[in-house]
Amino acid sequence: MMEPRPAASIQDIDNQELENLLSSLPKERGIMSSYTYQFQGFWYPPYALQGIINCQEEFQPRENDIFLVTPPKSGTTWLKAILYALVNREAHPPQDPHHPLLTKTSHQLVPFLELLNPSEYVSVCNSSDSSTRILASHVPLGTLPKAITGDSGSFKCKIVYLCRDIKDNFVSLFHFGNDRMKTSPISLEDAFDLYCKGISPAGPIWDQILGYWKESQKNPHKVLFMRYGELKDEPYIQLRRLANFLGIPFSQEEENSGLVDVNKTGTFVEGSNNSSFFRKGVVGDWKNCLTADMASRLDQITEEKFRGSGLSL
Repeated sequence: MMEPRPAASIQDIDNQELENLLSSLPKERGIMSSYTYQFQGFWYPPYALQGIINCQEEFQPRENDIFLVTPPKSGTTWLKAILYALVNREAHPPQDPHHPLLTKTSHQLVPFLELLNPSEYVSVCNSSDSSTRILASHVPLGTLPKAITGDSGSFKCKIVYLCRDIKDNFVSLFHFGNDRMKTSPISLEDAFDLYCKGISPAGPIWDQILGYWKESQKNPHKVLFMRYGELKDEPYIQLRRLANFLGIPFSQEEENSGLVDVNKTGTFVEGSNNSSFFRKGVVGDWKNCLTADMASRLDQITEEKFRGSGLSL
């Protein structure tokens, strides 16, 4: 694993320094970008590295901040919408004809930390409680700013981590990557080989998942570990679990009114135009893309990586 890059002043990080950094890092063909670079032990597209460095050095969390972390293509859009609706349900009830989710996407409402400029950190305002910001990220636990995780695991805010079946994640990454790289698509076989070697966005995915899993076992009041399949199969149970973790449980009146039922748009909000939440997020969709040998290989790697951890997906 690479040693972390020594801290540098944010004023000194310019395009030339980023180019110099990239030239010093291990480089491979990417699944979702033309190339990917290994930084602090994990792989990232070049456009993400500047933001990662920025937030590691500049971001200051608030005690009530909520972070949604996922590997790319693991239900991020869906859970962003759920989280936003859940946190803001008093100010914006599900029946609100002017609910923000009716006119904006969940990515607009819940930004990725690593895609923000440092000057935008303090201006994020997406909760009715001014002391709470909802932010998202794809980065591993060890790459989050130390201001969030603390030097000894003393988390400054709450983290909700969502992951999905490894095979489904790979297939979703592959299709999304080829949609983005129409002029230079990667073959299924080449993408699969890279993925199995751990060369995927914010991967190795097994290492990222294990990092958050282990922390959730040590620090369950600060890190909530969620599985995409369970969220789809038992939304009522998982939604209550999420609300309880955030300290905003559903009242008996809310439960009796059916508020906890997640509708087909993926949120509590009827009429949301984000119907794509469910469009491709099918559990078991890998069966339409992978051969039996491919599926077996990923299962074997996953079993080896997770052995002894108590984790299953």
